[in-house]
Amino acid sequence: MDVSIGNIALVIVSIILSMTFHEAMHAFMGHWLGDDTAYNEGRLTLNPLSHIDPVGTVLLPLALFVMGLPPFGAAKPVPFNPYKVRGGEWGAALVGLAGPLTNLVLAALGAVILGLTNGWLAQFWVLFISVNISFFVFNMIPFPPLDGSRVLYAIAPDGVRGVMRGIEGLGLIGIVAFMFLLFPVVRPFFLEVFNFFYDAVIRLAIL
Repeated sequence: MDVSIGNIALVIVSIILSMTFHEAMHAFMGHWLGDDTAYNEGRLTLNPLSHIDPVGTVLLPLALFVMGLPPFGAAKPVPFNPYKVRGGEWGAALVGLAGPLTNLVLAALGAVILGLTNGWLAQFWVLFISVNISFFVFNMIPFPPLDGSRVLYAIAPDGVRGVMRGIEGLGLIGIVAFMFLLFPVVRPFFLEVFNFFYDAVIRLAIL
């Protein structure tokens, strides 16, 4: 896809909308399951300013788009207390899944709308779908603190959970290490999964 000023602007809008809904749904799911942490910290909202991170939410996915890669990124993590969430580790897994599954739903809705539009609006919805599929696939990688790790927490033995907590405790350092050391290894698989879901969702535009 052409890297033009117009497309860059459309990508930025898509990223902000997609990441805002992603993080807000983490917060709403945690609140629904009994955890008031996100509410107390002002994250139970669809206000983008409460969720976006200038580097992880905008600059990183924009740089990936310019390089011709699927644009994924990260926002400010929504805080939650797994000890307050009903259902224990499985409740925490639902909180984790709420974000990426929201992106998958947004991509599907975007595809339906794409089938009804043309011109620059159609271009926007194509980018919107791409952004949301990227966020969905990337965040489902079971590496702490990505959302997919919450599912792994629920089924992993205690020893593995201990290692995962150690990695999660590294915070940003862990994510940087993943991006430079592990992501190049899983990148072909990431692209395969991205293409699978993108092709599946885009079919909704021609129904």
